[in-house]
Amino acid sequence: MSDLLQQLQGYFTSGGYVMPPLIVATVVLWWTLGYRMMALRRGSLRSARVLVDRFLKGQRPTHRGVLVRVLKKGMKLRAQALPDLRRYLDDAFAEEANEIRKYRVLITTIVLVAPLLGLLGTVSGMIETFDSLGDMSLFSQSGGIAGGISQALITTQMGLAVSIPGLIVNGILDKKQRQLEIEMAQLKDYLCSPIPGIETD
Repeated sequence: MSDLLQQLQGYFTSGGYVMPPLIVATVVLWWTLGYRMMALRRGSLRSARVLVDRFLKGQRPTHRGVLVRVLKKGMKLRAQALPDLRRYLDDAFAEEANEIRKYRVLITTIVLVAPLLGLLGTVSGMIETFDSLGDMSLFSQSGGIAGGISQALITTQMGLAVSIPGLIVNGILDKKQRQLEIEMAQLKDYLCSPIPGIETD
């Protein structure tokens, strides 16, 4: 265990001043991704139409999720027979719509900035390398040729290691968000229309 900690410490030190921001970016990125994963839980595998039909028949969903929450809000408003139901539904659904979009911009920013931080470390490492080449010092207090090359490679690797998984996971979550927004719009349309077999014009 101590050997592993020493290796990690050496890895962190070799990366230079760019490593602390990259570590912070990694922690923030995966915390926000985890938040989005929880926020984007659908709550039920059934379609919006089936959820409404079952709700009107007294079969209330027991799962927690976006669609279940907006369904309960929508049905509560629908029972009040409001004259402009869609406007009230828009207001009620807006809170959930904002929740499923939360931290999206922050995640995108981190995914874009992390490789640039890695590139900054690469440039810094190459400057150190060329300075050391001028002095012909393989090792020096500031790192030397070996230290400069190590910093250049490690920061590039770290920047990509932060960015690529975050990009993939966030892409999957964005797709899930778009699908939920479509289903929320369908649920809103369904709530604003007479339901066959239950209501008539």
